[in-house]
Amino acid sequence: MPLRRGRPGRGGAAGGAVRARFRLLPALVAALLLAGGVVGDLFGSQPYMGLPLLSAAPLVASALLSFRASLLFAVSACAASVLLDLHLGRPRTALLVDLADVLTTSCLALGINRILALQGRRLAQVRDVAEIAQRAVLPDPPRRAGPVTVAARYVAAQTEARIGGDLYAVQSTPFGVRAIIGDVKGKGLGAVSTVSVLIGAFRVEADHVPTLGELAARLDDVLARGAGEASEDFTTAVLLQIPPDGRTAHVCNRGHPPPYLVDERTVSPLEPSTHEVPLGLRLWGAGPDGGAPTDVFPLRPGASLLLITDGVTEARDERGTFYDPVDRLAPGPYANPRRLVDALVRDVARWTGGGNQDDMAVLALTRTAGRSGGPGDTAPPAP
Repeated sequence: MPLRRGRPGRGGAAGGAVRARFRLLPALVAALLLAGGVVGDLFGSQPYMGLPLLSAAPLVASALLSFRASLLFAVSACAASVLLDLHLGRPRTALLVDLADVLTTSCLALGINRILALQGRRLAQVRDVAEIAQRAVLPDPPRRAGPVTVAARYVAAQTEARIGGDLYAVQSTPFGVRAIIGDVKGKGLGAVSTVSVLIGAFRVEADHVPTLGELAARLDDVLARGAGEASEDFTTAVLLQIPPDGRTAHVCNRGHPPPYLVDERTVSPLEPSTHEVPLGLRLWGAGPDGGAPTDVFPLRPGASLLLITDGVTEARDERGTFYDPVDRLAPGPYANPRRLVDALVRDVARWTGGGNQDDMAVLALTRTAGRSGGPGDTAPPAP
């Protein structure tokens, strides 16, 4: 689907060309140092002007290139040193001293290259383990659940992290499809433990609690017992339920950005009728007693529910203007919710210039066309 007033983005082909040029830059620098050493020795005003450049070439190569490339520059530097001394008629003692100088530097450079390669492999192993652990905490939702198809995306603000302080989950239950999207106070890996506790509690309680308000109360209790009374931690969240007939969406909003209903005509926020406090605050006197109210909205075939975190709505462009999905996203049925998620993530990247200012989670649920809840499939009006 097209986007309104989209800004031109950087193409994938152009980005690949930039990365290729960046990879060639270290080899070019090392080659220039090698050539500069030869020219300096041949035409310099003083003897041995090119020797430091010859020694520097394998050092640069070892820090940025592969072992084979580094070895090639080391051998080339040693050979250039010997050939230059022979060509200039320098005594054998000078030839051996120059060769020893360049050879020592080359051996140190190759040793540095091996150390860097070993550290890189160890870092890759750590990243693999971290990604497995993070996928266990925040697994991908099912592609299909009841009357809806599902897609999700997570963009973490912390470098090398797959997840941070945002969360989402989708689950089929006896009451229909239930989903949660939330934002734990803080960001990065420090919030992962709270994410794990909340998602685990949601998966257990969603199958047994009859209403979203009671489900929110159970999650309140879990967060409060896990944090203790002295804690000020909280989680903004939206709890969503789509009954088996798929005709309506039940939304319980606990201090979170509202979901958006995307259909062929509009992109509209589903604002809560009552503004509630985030999860984790109600038990400590920050909100009223009892379960949180639930709003009911019609959901027609082909319409999508777009659930986001504030990493989307608080994304800013270079002028400091916040991102607005209503203003930016084009309406229209998204037969595949992944198209909707991809369109939003790409447009936020254009809006911000490619920088992640906060963790960003996006969850889209699209009602399957043709799934009917009755004659004419007329949904009840929104309250």
